[in-house]
Amino acid sequence: MAWTSLIFAGLCEMFGVLMINRLHHKRDWSSFILLTIGFGMSFILLAYAMRTIPMGTAYAVWTGIGASGGAVLGMILYNEPKDWKRILFVAMIISATIGLKLVS
Repeated sequence: MAWTSLIFAGLCEMFGVLMINRLHHKRDWSSFILLTIGFGMSFILLAYAMRTIPMGTAYAVWTGIGASGGAVLGMILYNEPKDWKRILFVAMIISATIGLKLVS
């Protein structure tokens, strides 16, 4: 259950990052509220996961999901560069995240 919570925490982190971009382009209360909900849920789920999963592993996986997910969503939704170097480094983040799961 802790790993499921941690994955959902990372997905909420990705949602929060999307809402930062939305708030940057569209300054309204709904964007701010969605941003707050996304990051709030992310922190709550991370805290729950850290009851079982060691802090270092949980934080690394959470940030890995958020960072790589944010980069991929930026490439897909906002036409950010899709060169091979960016894709390589996103793949490295994902590989390291999976590696931490395997050794924990």
